[in-house]
Amino acid sequence: MSSTELPSVPAAHVLPQVATVRVAEGERLRSVGLPGVTLTVRSRPPAREGLPPALYVHGLGGSSLNWSALMEQLDGVVDSEAVDLPGFGDSPPPDDGDYSITAHARAVIRYLDASGRGPVHLFGNSLGGAVSTRVAAVRPDLVRTLTLVSPALPELRVQRTAVPTGLLAVPGVTALFTRLTRKWTAEQRVRGVLQLCYGEPGRVTPEGFRDAVAEMERRLQLPYFWDAMTRSARGLVNAYTLGGQHALWRQAERVLAPTLLVYGGKDQLVGHRMSGRAARAFRDSRLLTLPEAGHVAMMEYPEVVARGFRDLLAHAEGPAPDAGPRPSGTDAAGAPTENPGS
Repeated sequence: MSSTELPSVPAAHVLPQVATVRVAEGERLRSVGLPGVTLTVRSRPPAREGLPPALYVHGLGGSSLNWSALMEQLDGVVDSEAVDLPGFGDSPPPDDGDYSITAHARAVIRYLDASGRGPVHLFGNSLGGAVSTRVAAVRPDLVRTLTLVSPALPELRVQRTAVPTGLLAVPGVTALFTRLTRKWTAEQRVRGVLQLCYGEPGRVTPEGFRDAVAEMERRLQLPYFWDAMTRSARGLVNAYTLGGQHALWRQAERVLAPTLLVYGGKDQLVGHRMSGRAARAFRDSRLLTLPEAGHVAMMEYPEVVARGFRDLLAHAEGPAPDAGPRPSGTDAAGAPTENPGS
């Protein structure tokens, strides 16, 4: 291993005493031990018995907290759980140090098999979108519907604003970045993340900004923080190079579940131009475009994404509980464009 590489950190040796993870009102956290991984699961007690289960998978550098707003919007519609992928949120690193897309997908599958909650309504954002695509392709029995928010599927022509994130996969770059930014405050880092991930950073409330800073301070104390980021970024880039049946676009074509694709017009990480290709690749897809949203539409416009999901649910299974109006026309968040797939 090169001296510029960050060493893998065995999970058994990483039990830092850091601040507790924030739990929003109405949410619960629990730890689930599985072969090779321990996952933290965030949940909201279902509004009533019998609601269909849903599982949410976050993106690179994110956590289950990224789904709190959408989970609240879908109270009474689904029984919501969100996972912290290994090495992120409050989940420790995987025992084998494997952060590939396949390993993350394996962790999700192991959780669904162990919990017996499948088939679920599966949600994924960015890296979590790639992971969820793989889960839906290889284990269709576990997925009722698939909702992907700016899924990180391979792009031949990457946006310039996405290049720095991709460079984390290059050996030595993370170590250099950590040296160059060692004097940055958590507040400065959060502002940078918001500028990159949000279409309109001003939509973040002062309370939301304070919570994000506190979470950034907590993560920076974790000795495996940059290792998890680096290896997950590398796993994503490596997945882009796979061919044959393991290629992500080929797996997208194999997905049987009705799929909602959500893309932001101001996304600086996943090009909006990829929405057309995705709509063609997923055979039973509907496309929701939010012109003012960035990379995390479920955080910026949770109410619109929730309506889009209800619409998908009505299409797939008939009217959802407390379904509310279907998205139509144009509003401040932008109107959905539906695509029946190919």
